[in-house]
Amino acid sequence: MEKGRKGGDYRETAEQLNAVASMTVKGVVEALMEKLDKEEESRCMIHLGQGDPSAFPCFRTTPLAEDAIVDALRSAKFNCYSSSIGILPARRAIAEYLSSDLPEELSPDDVYVTVGCTQAIEIIISVIAARPGANILLPKPGYPMYEARAAFSKLEVRHFDLLQEKGWEVDLDAVEALADENTIAMVIVSPGNPCGNVFTHQHLKKVAETARKLGIFVIADEVYDHLVFGNKPFVPMAKFGSIVPVITMGSMSKRWIVPGWRIGWLVTSDPNGILKNSGIVDSIKSYISISSHVATFIQGAIPQILEKTDEDFFSNIINTLKKTAEICYSKINEIPCMDCPQKSEGSMSTMVKLNLSLLTDISDDMDFCLKLAEEESVIVLPGFAVGLKNWLRITFAVEPASLGEGLNRIIDFCKRHAKQQ
Repeated sequence: MEKGRKGGDYRETAEQLNAVASMTVKGVVEALMEKLDKEEESRCMIHLGQGDPSAFPCFRTTPLAEDAIVDALRSAKFNCYSSSIGILPARRAIAEYLSSDLPEELSPDDVYVTVGCTQAIEIIISVIAARPGANILLPKPGYPMYEARAAFSKLEVRHFDLLQEKGWEVDLDAVEALADENTIAMVIVSPGNPCGNVFTHQHLKKVAETARKLGIFVIADEVYDHLVFGNKPFVPMAKFGSIVPVITMGSMSKRWIVPGWRIGWLVTSDPNGILKNSGIVDSIKSYISISSHVATFIQGAIPQILEKTDEDFFSNIINTLKKTAEICYSKINEIPCMDCPQKSEGSMSTMVKLNLSLLTDISDDMDFCLKLAEEESVIVLPGFAVGLKNWLRITFAVEPASLGEGLNRIIDFCKRHAKQQ
């Protein structure tokens, strides 16, 4: 379409959308995948850059979940359209699942079924962006989908640090300094992506008290809920809903190892009615009414999956992640140009600091990752994608033998590029 004709010129818009897409994990990973040696068929690619372990037999979901999907489909009860907020049996099951960890019981009316956690992020960012001049506080490092959705919605973001020396805790002084009268909410991720940290009960209470002091609410990204294998238990942010309003976002993607099923939720924990009285709840409902819905038969399987999954399945996943986290930590610490400041205690990834002064022909973290993909057919995520330049995010939710092979290739790569002493 020529410029000046009806419809205008979309090239600038396309460039803006491409820039937003490049901010996501998927966008960065796709750029790295293009560097793989297409002619080298004898060497398999090892993906340590994205949290999708579903391809590995040791991470396969429980047969009960698969049977629940089949049963729901064959029942012919779920061939209809879904309601915009999700069918009642699914919302009731999610409310009961989350309430088991909370002091107050959630209602199905607090639950909105979403197309994975990604759509939950899209919804809440869009709702906040609808208020003129609003801003939101995001962690650094953090999950880049928040930045991408905020950029798409033209919502201002302000970043607070996670303190490496304190186990990646929130810098609460920075939160207070960043917030103003236009700040609506702050985001926390626990168990942490990308750092593999787990926030304590005491720290989360301080987060809640800080948010209440500032007059903002907390968005708790708990997509990795219960995937913890260190000394700290998983504590849901909604435990502090009586202190500050909490919007919890989660999904079945990680705990059940089914990211392709796209089952997620957005849940309000608001016993004091602040989100409802401010219009946030009505805005969420309005946005969901014009959004895509989870396939009804998948929603129909949710009650059986949440209520009947055996604890042995969860234990096996946790034990495997604990083993691969240990492999990752010990192998990385063999590499002179890398430093892993903390062994992961949860989720599926860890942050690794690069010492570029010990490497030759490597300019930054993206250059490292591009050359690693090209030379060793290994994908890791450059730290700039999650807010820490010249760091790496390495995902260890990989079959142990493949993880060991991938890390050995990284060791070989670093030796090859090491400066001669």
